Amino acid sequence: MYEHPWHNLPSQLGSVLNRFNDAVNQDPQFIAFTDTGHISGDVSFALKSVGCGDAVVFTFNRGRCHAEIGPYTDALFCLAALPTQWENLFRKDPQMPYQSFWALYGQNIRQKGVEVIGDQLAFANYAHIWRTVLDVLHDVYCGPNNVCSQPELSEDFLVGRYAIIQTAHWGKCKIFYEQSGMGPQEIVFLHTAGSDSRQYHGVMNDPKMRARCKMVAFDLPSHGRSFPSAQPLGGHTNDEDAYLECIAAVIRTLNLKRPILCGASMAGQACIAAAIRSDEVGIYGSIPLQGCERVEMHREWHDKSPIINSATFNPEWVYGMMCPTAPAENRKLLWHTYSSQAYGIYHGDLDFYFNGWDGRGRVEKIDTEKCPIYFLTGEYDWSNTPEMSEATAKKIPGAKFKRMPDLGHFPATENPAIFVPHLLGAVDFIASQSTRVENS
Repeated sequence: MYEHPWHNLPSQLGSVLNRFNDAVNQDPQFIAFTDTGHISGDVSFALKSVGCGDAVVFTFNRGRCHAEIGPYTDALFCLAALPTQWENLFRKDPQMPYQSFWALYGQNIRQKGVEVIGDQLAFANYAHIWRTVLDVLHDVYCGPNNVCSQPELSEDFLVGRYAIIQTAHWGKCKIFYEQSGMGPQEIVFLHTAGSDSRQYHGVMNDPKMRARCKMVAFDLPSHGRSFPSAQPLGGHTNDEDAYLECIAAVIRTLNLKRPILCGASMAGQACIAAAIRSDEVGIYGSIPLQGCERVEMHREWHDKSPIINSATFNPEWVYGMMCPTAPAENRKLLWHTYSSQAYGIYHGDLDFYFNGWDGRGRVEKIDTEKCPIYFLTGEYDWSNTPEMSEATAKKIPGAKFKRMPDLGHFPATENPAIFVPHLLGAVDFIASQSTRVENS
């Protein structure tokens, strides 16, 4: 009977464990994450293939880690996957959905055979540590991914200010917004759930974008650099009406005339909703990134827990949604912004992304002559896949869809150099459609 080479995980990884033990104990990220007095005793976790009890067991404490071969039952918790899944994960420049264990364990497309055995609370609380350990092991085993580089910024062209808007759902809000560019086309960028508009700095500093567009990006109330809304602390929630009302208020307050709306994930769904209600919101084009008519997803509840640190757990989900070859500084920015939000913000936004948004039976009504819509979706996204976006676009007469290689759930942040040409193509298409309607 054939047995897959990765059926016994130690047989594949055992030969590199000595090198791994040297590397992990010199890894700055591992040291930073474990440099805390809270870790006062040994903590262990394991990796194993489904159907085999032999495992690689990692034991870590403050600033140190050691890996050895042993039974998975020796560990506090164990990450289990099929042999083929481990084989694909431990490849250089892995393909989606093998860029991280989170992509295998993910929500709406959780892979068959993938599970966490043992202490679920420890799995969540130490997510940032076991993920970092796996990153080091991956690089020791097959070599680091061919991560893209990007030139360092020598000058920043963004200008930030505050504005006061009034909303029925969130009350009177002091929101932060940024502007860049002097081009003829206005565009408003929306950030993802539980984050802020720093996601668009790479795009808003791009010289081609600055020449083509007048760009605006703002932080939703209670997010990033905006002030808290009237909702109770920890009680943030979001829905379609609240979101669109806020967008419309910003457009009015900033006196924008014919803006295109662009955003990813939760904001991608808002772009679709705004296209349905374009007259009400005041937009003349929509570019949903990672958007579709409905996300049917198993929802985890660790993102708002009194016993799990949301500042380390929440960014771990999103870290696994990116392309593994995106510039390291951009992936670091996304982790940082998701770690820096207030308690309950991410959870409340997911009330819209998971449960609140439903465009089924509605997207077909989008009038693309009045509000052209162009879907752009990164291929490494396991939350809103390209197939989901394309299926929605096909239901809308006149809509366009494009799949974006080498980008994930956060295309504008992950790799602006790759993303901007796709975005400019969408902007030009929408502008040409609007011009055609105006001249007809």
